[in-house]
Amino acid sequence: MVTEDDVRRVALSLPHTTERPSYGTPGFRVKDKLFARIREEGDVLALFVADESEKHGLIASDPEKFFTTSHYDGAAMILVRFGAVDVDELTELLTDSWRLRAPKRVVAEYYPAG
Repeated sequence: MVTEDDVRRVALSLPHTTERPSYGTPGFRVKDKLFARIREEGDVLALFVADESEKHGLIASDPEKFFTTSHYDGAAMILVRFGAVDVDELTELLTDSWRLRAPKRVVAEYYPAG
């Protein structure tokens, strides 16, 4: 199970990331574009995914870990329960969301091979 401190540590380790509240909860931004937010529940993370197909695939693959609400209908965003992921998976999820939202030149700095 991950904690808010784990989310913060991993998110802020990504290049050009800052923390700023979003809807009154901790939000993480790359070059001022939100890529992750801890929701009001305190143990749920909102992240971006590539598209709605990926979103629905993740939910179908593990509904105890991934879910959504009507607020995110039509959005390529997924909700992740802290208690269902470990730090390695959290790192992968946050990095993927960061990569989707970061400017191309920033991604190129972090992933020189493309």
